[in-house]
Amino acid sequence: MARGTIRYWAAAKEAAGVPEEPFDAETLGDLLAGISRDPAVERVLRRCSFLVDGAPAGTRDPATIDLPDGAVVEVLPPFAGG
Repeated sequence: MARGTIRYWAAAKEAAGVPEEPFDAETLGDLLAGISRDPAVERVLRRCSFLVDGAPAGTRDPATIDLPDGAVVEVLPPFAGG
């Protein structure tokens, strides 16, 4: 089981109510399942992209993305630009 930090940005931070928090999870899928228990967070996560130690998770199945000990997972909702 890896221990790390999850950082929320923009709408994800608002839904989670904190800018970051520690986690214990084996895979990105496990981590997302744990934080998705809150319906407000789950709604935002459906639109988010994720970085694991700076590397994009992309369209890979989160259950296949192992989290190393000390990982930083960034939760990035779509950003408005202009």
